[in-house]
Amino acid sequence: MPASCRTTHAVPSATRPAGQGCDHGRVSATRLVTLDDVPALAELVRVNRDFLAPWDPIRGDDFYTVDGQRAAIEALLARHDGGWIRPHVILDDSGRVVGRITLNEIVRGPFQSCHLGYWVSAADNGRGLATAAVRDMMRVAFEELGLHRIQAGTMLHNIGSQRVLERNGFVRFGVAPEYLNIAGKWQDHALYQVLSTDSG
Repeated sequence: MPASCRTTHAVPSATRPAGQGCDHGRVSATRLVTLDDVPALAELVRVNRDFLAPWDPIRGDDFYTVDGQRAAIEALLARHDGGWIRPHVILDDSGRVVGRITLNEIVRGPFQSCHLGYWVSAADNGRGLATAAVRDMMRVAFEELGLHRIQAGTMLHNIGSQRVLERNGFVRFGVAPEYLNIAGKWQDHALYQVLSTDSG
């Protein structure tokens, strides 16, 4: 299931060249999203609309169209260019786009932290793709960006995402009441974090 997370401020960070994937012999890879991914992402969100609805904010119909996804990806890339986020797609071992994963709200200064969010299509759940993608984004955060901390939040009943995080060394450190408005309701979230000093 998707993990949802949002927060804070950021300053510029280094970028990965578009199309350069992170593949280390694992079951999945990630790479920076590009506008070339728009058709595939539009089809994914359309097909998975009902699957993702319980885990997402309420979205307008335009979001599930090619034009809506183009606007969303353009906005993400603009924030990436400013160093605020690192938006990637999740690929399976054939190179097919199966979801998205993002380091959100990168904060520098004494904090050196970010938030993680991700989702994988219903048809590709249970294959280890999210687990491998989270592991890869930890490498991006800690080795490429030099961050100290990644935080993620999941709804309390989102056991699947909690297991993905725990398999990657994330530790639950609290519960945030009414943290995000998901599916039209303010939802409590379990909060997880991993530190660069925990990951090896």
